[in-house]
Amino acid sequence: MRLLFIPTLAVFFSGAGVYQPAGIPESAAEFRQDDENVVFRWGFGALLGKEKTFVSITRDTTLRTGDEIKMVVELRKDCFVYVIHHSPKGEVTLLFPEDVRQFAGDYKVGKNYYIPKGRGWFELDAQLGRETFYLLASHQRLLELEAMIGNYQSAEESGKAELADKVLAEIRTVKRKFRTFTTLAERPVTIGGNIRGVEKAEEARRPDIAAVTTEISASNFFSKTFTIDHQ
Repeated sequence: MRLLFIPTLAVFFSGAGVYQPAGIPESAAEFRQDDENVVFRWGFGALLGKEKTFVSITRDTTLRTGDEIKMVVELRKDCFVYVIHHSPKGEVTLLFPEDVRQFAGDYKVGKNYYIPKGRGWFELDAQLGRETFYLLASHQRLLELEAMIGNYQSAEESGKAELADKVLAEIRTVKRKFRTFTTLAERPVTIGGNIRGVEKAEEARRPDIAAVTTEISASNFFSKTFTIDHQ
């Protein structure tokens, strides 16, 4: 299945050819060993059924066709956050940032970055299966992972399956590389009262998931995987 959203998701890497950044760290040892240098707020919510009942997604869950999802990231300290979606068809999408060039532009502490942007929500379509979302955050950029995602985005359709496997393998490698680093805290943050579900699919009446987020603090690296059984 694909996540439906109007307007359609943007292409995250422009131009042809292979993306080859310089200065890729060789090991976790190159990352600073400071405590609590990865701090950000994270929200992941869903609107369920015709009633559009809001639920917060904090662990693996089951959703159904027509349910809608949205995420938000707010930096509390300078760090690099990635949200990657792996579809049941094997497609890989970088949901955040939309383009890694954003790290050098519109990327700052204290701003809410919605996924998707604005008031829109992703809607689960009729393609059933397992949806996996990888949330990664690092004190330094994960340049090798960025390069592999760039190669995937610019590849011909016939070569995407192999490159998607390489992206997933790199995610596993990164998580192993930084497995010794610790998550220091995950604190629920409530701002401005409770979130309510909506009865109609009107953009203006959809809840702001930034009102209910979790503040995550970690040493150098953080990762969490959310698996949705799409039925």
